[in-house]
Amino acid sequence: MDHNNEKFGAIRKGLLEFILLKMIDARALYVADILKEINQTDFATQEGTLYPLLSRMRRDGFLDYEWKESEVGPPRKYYSLTKKGKAELKETEEYWQKINTIIKNI
Repeated sequence: MDHNNEKFGAIRKGLLEFILLKMIDARALYVADILKEINQTDFATQEGTLYPLLSRMRRDGFLDYEWKESEVGPPRKYYSLTKKGKAELKETEEYWQKINTIIKNI
């Protein structure tokens, strides 16, 4: 792990839920698709981190899922945002903009 990953690990971890909300808002996603997309960024993570976070977000009412048949194996669980999840995303985006404005103005 390089110095920046260690230095900014807490920030990256804190933003992971926000990133997942944004990703899943764009379209319903399967865990393997989420990992593939996110692992191409500085927010790379593992299944062991992702599954508990998705489960908590579902318990919090932000996500729902639907089982869909797969052409290459067992059915897959595709996650989508609920109304509450869309509201959470909107609130987080607004807060993110506020933080960016504060930092730019300092």
